Amino acid sequence: MSDTAPNWDDLRVFLAVARAESLSGAGRVLKMDPATVGRRIARLELDLGAPLFAKSPQGYALTLEGQRLLSHAARAEDEMMRAFEDVAGQEGPLSGQIRLGAPDGSANFLLPQVCAAIVEKHPDLEVQIVALPRIVNLSKREADMAIGVSAPTAGRLHVEKISDYKLHLAAAQSYLDRHPPITRLSDLRHHRVIGYIQDMIFDRELDYLSATGLDTVQLASNSVSVQINWIRQGAGLGIMHDFAIPFTEGLTKILTEEVSLTRSFYLIRHRDNLRTDRLNRFAAALSDGMRREVARLEALT
Repeated sequence: MSDTAPNWDDLRVFLAVARAESLSGAGRVLKMDPATVGRRIARLELDLGAPLFAKSPQGYALTLEGQRLLSHAARAEDEMMRAFEDVAGQEGPLSGQIRLGAPDGSANFLLPQVCAAIVEKHPDLEVQIVALPRIVNLSKREADMAIGVSAPTAGRLHVEKISDYKLHLAAAQSYLDRHPPITRLSDLRHHRVIGYIQDMIFDRELDYLSATGLDTVQLASNSVSVQINWIRQGAGLGIMHDFAIPFTEGLTKILTEEVSLTRSFYLIRHRDNLRTDRLNRFAAALSDGMRREVARLEALT
């Protein structure tokens, strides 16, 4: 092990590689050449006397030593941000980068306008939306906070409910004009159904079609956007978020009394960042903006 202790800049490079799982991805975030990132990681590993990453075809994976360092480095990052906030004061405009993980329904139809409004008020703030068809790993600091459709119970997480939202069966009028009428649930068996790939549903709250009694999906995707595009094109019928319907012309809700689902959005944060005023203020603005936008869009359907 080197006698020189790693500095904060070394840990910043380490965090970027751990989050991006590649030198090139970390280089883009750091605005640094990938070869330089690699040299910095090699130097840090030499200083610590331990391998931090294992390289594989999938990218750079943390070793056990790297996983141990990750929690310490993330706490150091939080402390640095709190130090800057303390010196700069806590009531000024928000600044810096905040990364938000979310399932693609909210990432496509709610968060763009909500986050744009926040950045309009805080021009020095950089917001990144990471749309993933899975649960975001906050412990690995894939994001500063995440939107979820259920409240996790494991891990050092802080969870706040944001808002309920509604979903209904919908189809393009062009599809309904070409197919037999739908007046009851049993009629659905004579129609092409669009939905999730069953073995890729990462949260039981996304198993929407169980409410219809249907067990066969002819057109399936792990992406809400792909499903909505199929519905929009008249390829079949499926369950849609009410807040997404205003973005797509020519859709009609079907069997609204028989199939009406209510789900919830939750804001999920690692407990370590609850002491960071900048993240607290952003979280409050985000939650308020999402509640308002869900209500506005659902009122249009």
